[in-house]
Amino acid sequence: MNQKAIDVRNAYKIFNKPNLLLWRRKEKNGQDGATVAVDHVSFQVKRGEIFGVLGPNGSGKSTLVRVIATLLLPDGGDVTILGHDVVREPIKVQRLINRVSVEAAFFKKLSPMENLSYAAHLYGLNNRKARQRALELLERLGLEREAAGKPIEEMSRGMQQKVAIARALLTRPAILLLDEPTTGLDPHSKREVQALVREVRDQDGTTILLTTHDMLEADKLCDRIAIMDLGKVVAMDTPARLKKLVKAANGHEPTLEDVFLELTGKKLVKHNGNGTKAD
Repeated sequence: MNQKAIDVRNAYKIFNKPNLLLWRRKEKNGQDGATVAVDHVSFQVKRGEIFGVLGPNGSGKSTLVRVIATLLLPDGGDVTILGHDVVREPIKVQRLINRVSVEAAFFKKLSPMENLSYAAHLYGLNNRKARQRALELLERLGLEREAAGKPIEEMSRGMQQKVAIARALLTRPAILLLDEPTTGLDPHSKREVQALVREVRDQDGTTILLTTHDMLEADKLCDRIAIMDLGKVVAMDTPARLKKLVKAANGHEPTLEDVFLELTGKKLVKHNGNGTKAD
Protein backbone atom coordinates (compact mmCIF):
# COMPACT_ATOMS: atom_id res chain seq x y z
CA MET A 1 0.00 0.00 0.00
CA ASN A 2 1.23 3.49 -0.88
CA GLN A 3 1.53 5.33 2.43
CA LYS A 4 1.99 8.74 0.79
CA ALA A 5 -1.29 10.61 0.69
CA ILE A 6 0.24 13.83 -0.65
CA ASP A 7 3.54 13.84 -2.51
CA VAL A 8 4.95 17.22 -3.58
CA ARG A 9 8.26 17.15 -5.39
CA ASN A 10 10.11 20.25 -6.52
CA ALA A 11 6.83 22.07 -7.26
CA TYR A 12 6.84 25.69 -8.29
CA LYS A 13 4.28 28.26 -9.40
CA ILE A 14 5.06 31.59 -11.03
CA PHE A 15 2.73 34.52 -11.61
CA ASN A 16 3.06 37.51 -13.98
CA LYS A 17 5.06 35.63 -16.59
CA PRO A 18 4.01 36.17 -20.23
CA ASN A 19 6.18 33.29 -21.40
CA LEU A 20 7.88 30.63 -19.26
CA LEU A 21 10.87 30.28 -21.62
CA LEU A 22 11.33 34.07 -21.70
CA TRP A 23 11.02 34.19 -17.89
CA ARG A 24 13.79 31.60 -17.55
CA ARG A 25 16.07 33.63 -19.82
CA LYS A 26 15.39 36.81 -17.84
CA GLU A 27 15.94 34.98 -14.56
CA LYS A 28 19.40 33.88 -15.71
CA ASN A 29 20.23 37.47 -16.65
CA GLY A 30 18.96 38.89 -13.36
CA GLN A 31 15.98 40.58 -15.02
CA ASP A 32 13.27 38.58 -13.36
CA GLY A 33 9.98 40.51 -13.18
CA ALA A 34 7.80 37.57 -12.19
CA THR A 35 6.47 36.54 -8.80
CA VAL A 36 7.55 33.09 -7.66
CA ALA A 37 4.71 32.10 -5.34
CA VAL A 38 5.84 28.50 -4.74
CA ASP A 39 9.56 27.99 -5.16
CA HIS A 40 10.62 24.35 -5.68
CA VAL A 41 8.77 22.96 -2.67
CA SER A 42 9.03 19.30 -1.68
CA PHE A 43 7.34 17.33 1.11
CA GLN A 44 5.30 14.17 1.65
CA VAL A 45 2.26 13.69 3.87
CA LYS A 46 1.47 10.21 5.20
CA ARG A 47 -2.01 8.75 5.24
CA GLY A 48 -3.89 9.78 8.37
CA GLU A 49 -1.44 12.58 9.18
CA ILE A 50 -2.36 16.15 10.08
CA PHE A 51 0.26 18.23 8.30
CA GLY A 52 0.50 21.96 8.92
CA VAL A 53 1.79 24.66 6.59
CA LEU A 54 2.62 27.94 8.33
CA GLY A 55 3.87 31.16 6.86
CA PRO A 56 3.33 34.91 6.74
CA ASN A 57 0.99 36.46 4.18
CA GLY A 58 2.53 36.15 0.74
CA SER A 59 4.60 33.11 1.70
CA GLY A 60 2.89 30.91 -0.91
CA LYS A 61 0.99 28.55 1.37
CA SER A 62 -2.48 29.26 -0.09
CA THR A 63 -1.12 29.04 -3.63
CA LEU A 64 0.38 25.68 -2.71
CA VAL A 65 -3.02 24.46 -1.44
CA ARG A 66 -4.67 25.58 -4.70
CA VAL A 67 -2.09 23.63 -6.70
CA ILE A 68 -2.74 20.51 -4.62
CA ALA A 69 -6.50 21.05 -5.06
CA THR A 70 -6.11 21.23 -8.91
CA LEU A 71 -7.34 24.86 -8.90
CA LEU A 72 -3.98 26.05 -10.24
CA LEU A 73 -1.57 24.24 -12.54
CA PRO A 74 2.02 24.03 -11.28
CA ASP A 75 4.65 25.45 -13.63
CA GLY A 76 6.98 22.61 -12.76
CA GLY A 77 7.60 19.70 -10.45
CA ASP A 78 5.21 16.89 -9.55
CA VAL A 79 2.23 16.76 -7.19
CA THR A 80 0.34 13.51 -6.61
CA ILE A 81 -2.63 12.64 -4.41
CA LEU A 82 -2.73 8.97 -3.40
CA GLY A 83 -0.68 8.26 -6.50
CA HIS A 84 -2.77 10.38 -8.91
CA ASP A 85 -1.09 13.29 -10.67
CA VAL A 86 -2.90 16.63 -10.21
CA VAL A 87 -2.15 17.69 -13.80
CA ARG A 88 -2.78 14.45 -15.70
CA GLU A 89 -5.58 13.07 -13.50
CA PRO A 90 -7.44 16.07 -12.03
CA ILE A 91 -10.87 14.38 -11.96
CA LYS A 92 -9.56 11.43 -9.96
CA VAL A 93 -7.83 13.83 -7.56
CA GLN A 94 -10.98 15.92 -7.13
CA ARG A 95 -12.94 12.80 -6.11
CA LEU A 96 -10.46 12.17 -3.29
CA ILE A 97 -10.23 15.66 -1.80
CA ASN A 98 -12.31 18.49 -0.42
CA ARG A 99 -11.24 21.98 0.58
CA VAL A 100 -12.18 24.72 3.01
CA SER A 101 -10.84 28.24 2.49
CA VAL A 102 -11.46 31.70 3.91
CA GLU A 103 -13.25 32.71 0.69
CA ALA A 104 -15.77 29.85 0.65
CA ALA A 105 -18.45 30.38 -2.02
CA PHE A 106 -22.14 29.64 -1.53
CA PHE A 107 -25.50 30.22 -3.11
CA LYS A 108 -26.24 33.01 -0.64
CA LYS A 109 -30.02 33.02 -1.18
CA LEU A 110 -30.19 29.33 -0.28
CA SER A 111 -30.01 27.83 3.19
CA PRO A 112 -27.11 25.77 4.59
CA MET A 113 -29.11 22.57 4.05
CA GLU A 114 -29.89 23.51 0.44
CA ASN A 115 -26.24 24.29 -0.22
CA LEU A 116 -25.14 20.99 1.31
CA SER A 117 -27.84 19.07 -0.59
CA TYR A 118 -26.55 20.57 -3.82
CA ALA A 119 -22.99 19.52 -2.94
CA ALA A 120 -24.23 15.99 -2.16
CA HIS A 121 -25.95 15.84 -5.56
CA LEU A 122 -22.73 16.88 -7.34
CA TYR A 123 -20.86 14.05 -5.63
CA GLY A 124 -23.61 11.51 -6.33
CA LEU A 125 -24.37 10.86 -2.66
CA ASN A 126 -27.56 9.20 -1.45
CA ASN A 127 -29.93 12.07 -0.70
CA ARG A 128 -31.41 10.66 2.53
CA LYS A 129 -28.06 9.66 4.00
CA ALA A 130 -26.45 12.92 2.90
CA ARG A 131 -29.23 14.95 4.55
CA GLN A 132 -28.82 13.06 7.81
CA ARG A 133 -25.04 13.51 7.79
CA ALA A 134 -25.44 17.21 6.91
CA LEU A 135 -27.72 17.77 9.91
CA GLU A 136 -25.32 15.89 12.19
CA LEU A 137 -22.33 17.93 11.00
CA LEU A 138 -24.14 21.26 11.32
CA GLU A 139 -25.34 20.40 14.83
CA ARG A 140 -21.85 19.17 15.75
CA LEU A 141 -20.55 22.60 14.74
CA GLY A 142 -23.17 24.41 16.81
CA LEU A 143 -25.66 25.30 14.07
CA GLU A 144 -29.25 24.74 15.22
CA ARG A 145 -31.73 23.01 12.87
CA GLU A 146 -33.82 26.16 12.66
CA ALA A 147 -30.81 28.17 11.43
CA ALA A 148 -29.99 25.43 8.90
CA GLY A 149 -33.12 26.41 6.98
CA LYS A 150 -32.43 30.16 6.76
CA PRO A 151 -30.65 31.91 3.85
CA ILE A 152 -26.87 31.92 4.21
CA GLU A 153 -26.74 35.66 3.48
CA GLU A 154 -28.42 36.24 6.86
CA MET A 155 -25.65 34.40 8.72
CA SER A 156 -22.48 35.81 10.26
CA ARG A 157 -19.09 35.29 8.65
CA GLY A 158 -18.18 32.77 11.34
CA MET A 159 -21.37 30.75 10.86
CA GLN A 160 -20.83 30.68 7.11
CA GLN A 161 -17.37 29.27 7.74
CA LYS A 162 -18.92 26.48 9.79
CA VAL A 163 -21.20 25.63 6.86
CA ALA A 164 -18.16 25.50 4.58
CA ILE A 165 -16.49 23.02 6.95
CA ALA A 166 -19.64 20.87 7.09
CA ARG A 167 -19.85 20.89 3.29
CA ALA A 168 -16.25 19.71 2.99
CA LEU A 169 -16.76 16.89 5.50
CA LEU A 170 -20.07 15.81 3.96
CA THR A 171 -18.32 13.77 1.27
CA ARG A 172 -15.98 11.99 3.71
CA PRO A 173 -12.92 12.94 1.63
CA ALA A 174 -9.75 10.86 1.83
CA ILE A 175 -7.81 14.13 1.97
CA LEU A 176 -9.07 17.36 3.52
CA LEU A 177 -7.39 20.66 2.63
CA LEU A 178 -8.04 23.29 5.30
CA ASP A 179 -6.83 26.75 4.30
CA GLU A 180 -7.20 28.90 7.43
CA PRO A 181 -10.48 27.17 8.38
CA THR A 182 -11.01 28.88 11.74
CA THR A 183 -10.58 32.47 10.55
CA GLY A 184 -13.48 34.55 11.83
CA LEU A 185 -14.56 32.03 14.46
CA ASP A 186 -14.90 32.82 18.15
CA PRO A 187 -12.75 30.81 20.62
CA HIS A 188 -15.55 28.35 21.43
CA SER A 189 -16.28 27.69 17.75
CA LYS A 190 -12.57 27.27 17.08
CA ARG A 191 -12.42 24.51 19.69
CA GLU A 192 -15.45 22.80 18.12
CA VAL A 193 -13.80 22.82 14.70
CA GLN A 194 -10.46 21.64 16.06
CA ALA A 195 -12.15 18.76 17.91
CA LEU A 196 -14.00 17.77 14.74
CA VAL A 197 -10.75 17.82 12.75
CA ARG A 198 -9.22 15.37 15.22
CA GLU A 199 -12.34 13.18 15.07
CA VAL A 200 -12.37 12.82 11.28
CA ARG A 201 -8.70 11.93 11.34
CA ASP A 202 -9.05 9.43 14.18
CA GLN A 203 -12.37 7.88 13.13
CA ASP A 204 -12.23 8.06 9.32
CA GLY A 205 -8.47 8.05 8.79
CA THR A 206 -8.72 11.32 6.86
CA THR A 207 -5.43 12.93 5.86
CA ILE A 208 -5.48 16.66 6.61
CA LEU A 209 -3.35 19.50 5.31
CA LEU A 210 -3.88 22.64 7.39
CA THR A 211 -2.73 26.21 6.87
CA THR A 212 -3.26 28.60 9.75
CA HIS A 213 -1.99 31.79 11.39
CA ASP A 214 -2.95 30.40 14.79
CA MET A 215 0.24 28.95 16.28
CA LEU A 216 -1.60 27.33 19.20
CA GLU A 217 -3.95 25.63 16.74
CA ALA A 218 -1.00 24.30 14.74
CA ASP A 219 0.75 23.09 17.89
CA LYS A 220 -2.36 21.26 19.13
CA LEU A 221 -3.43 19.64 15.86
CA CYS A 222 -0.42 18.99 13.65
CA ASP A 223 1.78 15.90 13.63
CA ARG A 224 4.32 17.76 11.50
CA ILE A 225 4.66 21.31 10.26
CA ALA A 226 6.33 22.99 7.29
CA ILE A 227 7.15 26.68 7.68
CA MET A 228 7.19 28.63 4.40
CA ASP A 229 8.67 32.03 3.59
CA LEU A 230 8.97 33.67 0.18
CA GLY A 231 7.68 30.55 -1.51
CA LYS A 232 10.21 28.18 0.07
CA VAL A 233 10.02 25.68 2.91
CA VAL A 234 12.49 26.99 5.48
CA ALA A 235 11.89 24.30 8.13
CA MET A 236 9.89 21.10 8.51
CA ASP A 237 9.50 18.81 11.53
CA THR A 238 7.25 17.96 14.46
CA PRO A 239 6.11 20.91 16.61
CA ALA A 240 8.30 19.70 19.48
CA ARG A 241 11.43 19.50 17.34
CA LEU A 242 10.78 22.82 15.66
CA LYS A 243 10.64 24.49 19.06
CA LYS A 244 14.12 23.14 19.78
CA LEU A 245 15.46 25.35 16.97
CA VAL A 246 15.05 28.40 19.22
CA LYS A 247 16.82 28.93 22.53
CA ALA A 248 14.80 29.46 25.68
CA ALA A 249 14.66 33.08 26.83
CA ASN A 250 14.09 34.45 30.35
CA GLY A 251 13.33 30.98 31.62
CA HIS A 252 10.45 30.44 29.18
CA GLU A 253 10.36 27.50 26.78
CA PRO A 254 10.14 28.51 23.10
CA THR A 255 6.76 28.47 21.37
CA LEU A 256 5.89 27.90 17.71
CA GLU A 257 5.41 31.65 17.45
CA ASP A 258 9.03 32.12 18.56
CA VAL A 259 10.14 29.67 15.87
CA PHE A 260 7.99 31.42 13.27
CA LEU A 261 9.47 34.82 14.09
CA GLU A 262 13.01 33.45 14.19
CA LEU A 263 12.78 31.75 10.80
CA THR A 264 10.73 34.32 8.87
CA GLY A 265 11.58 37.55 10.65
CA LYS A 266 7.93 38.58 10.23
CA LYS A 267 5.17 39.32 12.68
CA LEU A 268 2.09 37.15 12.72
CA VAL A 269 -0.92 38.66 10.97
CA LYS A 270 -4.01 38.00 13.02
CA HIS A 271 -7.57 38.46 11.80
CA ASN A 272 -10.63 40.14 13.23
CA GLY A 273 -13.89 38.25 13.52
CA ASN A 274 -15.01 39.62 10.14
CA GLY A 275 -12.00 38.11 8.37
CA THR A 276 -10.07 41.37 7.98
CA LYS A 277 -6.49 41.81 9.09
CA ALA A 278 -5.63 43.38 12.40
CA ASP A 279 -2.31 44.82 13.57
